[in-house]
Amino acid sequence: MGKRFYITTAIDYTNGAPHLGHAYEKVVTDVIARAHRAMGEEVFFVTGLDEHGQKVQQAAAAEGKDPMTYCDELALQWLALAKDLGLSNDDFIRTTEARHKAVVHAILSKLHASGDLYSQPYQGWYSVKEETFLTEKDRNPNGSWDPKWGQVIPLTEENWYFRMARHQDWLVAHIEANPSFIAPACRRNEVLGFLRSEKLADLCISRPASRLSWGIPLPFAPDWVTYVWFDALTNYVTVAADHGDPAVLHPLGLPAPASPMAQPPLALWPADIHVIGKDIIKFHAVYWPIMLHAAGLPLPLQILTHGWWQKDGQKLSKSTGNVVDPIAVIRDWGLDAFRYYVLRELAIGPDGNWTDEGFQSRYNAELANGLGNLLNRAVNMLNKYRDGIVPAPSDELAPDASRAVENTSQLLRQNDLQGALVAIWDLVSRANLYVEQTQPFKLAKDSAQAPRLDQVLYNLVESCRILAILLAPFLPDTSRRILGQLGIPAPAHPHVWPLTAWGGLQRGHKVAAPQPLFPRKDLKPMA
Repeated sequence: MGKRFYITTAIDYTNGAPHLGHAYEKVVTDVIARAHRAMGEEVFFVTGLDEHGQKVQQAAAAEGKDPMTYCDELALQWLALAKDLGLSNDDFIRTTEARHKAVVHAILSKLHASGDLYSQPYQGWYSVKEETFLTEKDRNPNGSWDPKWGQVIPLTEENWYFRMARHQDWLVAHIEANPSFIAPACRRNEVLGFLRSEKLADLCISRPASRLSWGIPLPFAPDWVTYVWFDALTNYVTVAADHGDPAVLHPLGLPAPASPMAQPPLALWPADIHVIGKDIIKFHAVYWPIMLHAAGLPLPLQILTHGWWQKDGQKLSKSTGNVVDPIAVIRDWGLDAFRYYVLRELAIGPDGNWTDEGFQSRYNAELANGLGNLLNRAVNMLNKYRDGIVPAPSDELAPDASRAVENTSQLLRQNDLQGALVAIWDLVSRANLYVEQTQPFKLAKDSAQAPRLDQVLYNLVESCRILAILLAPFLPDTSRRILGQLGIPAPAHPHVWPLTAWGGLQRGHKVAAPQPLFPRKDLKPMA
């Protein structure tokens, strides 16, 4: 049972509808998952929903619904989003599921038995909005509370705590010894700076059921429910347990699941990559590794942290109407156009700025005039001059294609999706320049140039075939459509990278008719 490459998104909180940031994170994770499959690995990709907590309870009450009904209705929107984005996820976890509650109970029970949990009274300040306790350090210099905390109330109550502080030195040592554990490097430095400058407090991991009923009860103290983050982070382990992974089942003392999901068992844990937004890095890079360490579970190999999107240089805001509706963009421009823009426009790490003009410019210049025009010319000329029959192989552009494959492979393994797209478009640009340099439409007028025309046509259609393979992780539908126009059936398995070798198109193969990949569109206001 070989370990699979296990990659996750953060699970989304069900107190609202999906937005651009959610869509971006899922597309990034999907591309990494598809890329590892393409390069021959067995992959397991998970996304899902975080459904407990005070904000969900309050949002449900505001709509006059019980929390479970509220979550079930919202879950349909998030499942639809996964489909609309073309995600290749292997599982979709909801924290209200029985399989998840069982794993949360197992971790809590183990930590309680080992003395890592204790109860004591708390008296202080509480942010209702962020569902977290605050200290005097969280105040502004003038004594006020930052608006990000929302309503801050005085609170006195008994709660349960996780002995997190005693693991601080261990975590610093782990991060220092594993430079790739937190990526990019600026986020690693941010976490190390925090850990070196501030002493960790023990983590409150409960809320009284009298105040918050919508949560997983503590197995040893049912009058309290589990703090939403302690619950939510555990989802990554839940999926591994539910699929029968002994690396999780044995340390937690869990039986092999009866669920058909676990047949046959899969080796998933530890996660290879958690893809998250920068706003939740403390939970994933501080709380989560300490939780796992205390529970005797291996740590994930990498926390890959992306930035936030703005629109026209301003924060996305429903109240001001400054939003980007990914579903509307996909409806009007196509899924692959959306996927291309968010991946090409923004590297993983910094913040990005969506502009409608930038989107439409990339669509027309890079997708329609670049890739689409190349394929259209190559297939059209082969049909026009050779009845669609591929001539004898020629390798004039083989070094350019090989360079693009090598660079793309290397950048994908570094999770540099933006750089990989640039490498792919180097081949698009080279092939388009090749048309201008060789001028096959002039060669076709001179019968003495027939052998040279054959060479040019082969190089063009073979370059398009290789581009289809390189684009498969990024633009899966476009990849299939390119292959379709070349008369090549979609590969039967996802391990397609060997197909990037030059010379795959055989002499005598017949291509299909050309069809526009990305019809040119006039600039117009976007939805």
